[in-house]
Order: sequence, then structure tokens, then C-alpha cells
Amino acid sequence: MEQSGKIYLVATPIGNLGDMSPRAIETLRAADLIAAEDTRNTIKLLNHFEIKTHMTSYHEYNRTEKAYELVRRAEQGEIIAVVSDAGMPAISDPGEVLVRMALDAGIEVTIVPGPCAAVSALAISGQPTGRFVFEAFLPQEKKERRARLEGLRDETRTIVLYEAPHRLTKTLAELAEVLGGERELSLVRELTKRHEEVQRGNFSYFLERYAEEAGRAEIRGEYVLVISGKSEEELRAEEISVFSDFTPAEHVAWYESQGFDRKEAMKKAAKDRGISRRELYHMLL
Repeated sequence: MEQSGKIYLVATPIGNLGDMSPRAIETLRAADLIAAEDTRNTIKLLNHFEIKTHMTSYHEYNRTEKAYELVRRAEQGEIIAVVSDAGMPAISDPGEVLVRMALDAGIEVTIVPGPCAAVSALAISGQPTGRFVFEAFLPQEKKERRARLEGLRDETRTIVLYEAPHRLTKTLAELAEVLGGERELSLVRELTKRHEEVQRGNFSYFLERYAEEAGRAEIRGEYVLVISGKSEEELRAEEISVFSDFTPAEHVAWYESQGFDRKEAMKKAAKDRGISRRELYHMLL
């Protein structure tokens, strides 16, 4: 029986060629084929490290059809190395389709770890790193984009987004509308490159700063937005404001409608109102 090959996900530098690992170079040299998101970009990397392995294009527009071909070749015993334009393949990248197909076909998938813009930006952002959610690029379709933004409104984890320079101002304005102008964020650009920059402030600050630069040459480089999540204090304040128009009886009845018994409903309503349960009891009377 013919032995199956293997698929390697090989991380490549996000800007600084010095970040290319010796194992990544060795893997690309030893592979039978390199599947590259953009062969025009990857050939520069291969030439720099004198890697002669044959390439094929694997990108967003052929991700399903080409994935079948790559899996078939791996089934025939070939070693396939997958690279993105920069960073980690399969993260906000068509490689995720190939990984799923390969695993479903019983092909071994392994990884040569390395740079990832999202994690690198999070690490130097100054925002909380213990819990975060990665949203990559927001959808461009209006309805889907709005739904995604609304879904982030009450997110308490740090939010990591990608954005292109020509859309930065528009995205900042939309996020400010949903999350509030005072929400803190870090704008990270040109990671690992000569002009690497981390800017910190709130949405109002950045909207004012970039208002005059929209569409001009000053806004350059791919951006990673690292946004602080909504605080528990904000969530609590909003929760309390929901009940501000409730009478004491309506307030208790609302909690009862959520499945709480009378005693627990009164306890929660009293806490919302900043009064004792005894005071609430007398109000109900």
C-alpha cells in the first residue's frame, strides 16, 4: 500500500525576513510542492533563502478546487508545504479549507510555527491578553457587517481585528458608533518592519487624528486593531438602566419571568436598585 504524504503549515515572516526559522527553511526545501497564497510574493522569499521547490497557487478563489488536488497529491505520498502571504497559514486564510479536507481524508497535517500578526499585535498592544476574540477582517457586505459589529457590542474579551489602510477611517467610525467613542484601543501597524508603530488611545482620539488623513498617503501599512472589551462595570450600568423605568413590582416580576423564585427575584431587584430587600418589600406593599 502506498504511504500517504503529509501537509505542513509553514509560518513565514510578516515583514522581517530574519524571523524565518531554520526549520521553516528546511521544510520548504524538502517539500515536493509549496502551495502559496500569492506565488509572486512567495518567490521573493524562496529566492532569498535559495529554495528551489516548485510552487502552485492556492488562494481564496481556488481554495476548494485546489484543496482537492493537494489532498490527492498527499494521498499519493507527496509532502505539501502551505504558506500564506505572511504569517500563519489557515488563520484568516484559505488554508483552513485544506486543513479540514486533509484531516477528513486521513492525511497528517503538522505545523512549523512562527509569526502571526494577530498574536504579535495583541502582545505589544497594552490591552488585556488573558482572554481575546479574533475577528480578522470585518465583512464588506453591509448587512453582514452590521450584524458582526452588533455582535461585538457587549463583548468583554479583548477584540483583535485586521484592516487595510484605505478602509481604516470608515471602520473606526463604525466601531465607535457601536462600541462608544471612549472605548480604548491600540492601533498596531508595520509589525517587525522599520516603521513598526503602536498607537494607543480611544476611538474619539483616533477619529480626530485620522479625519484629515483619510485617503491620503499618510495612512499606510496593514493595521491590527486591538480593542479593549466592555468592562463588567459598563455591563452592570447598562443592566441597571434597563430597569430604570420599571416600578418595583415590574422589576421583581421581570426576574420571576426569567425563572427566579420570588425570594431570589426580590433579592436581585433590590441589588439593582441599590436598596435593601426590606426596603423593596415595603415598596411592594
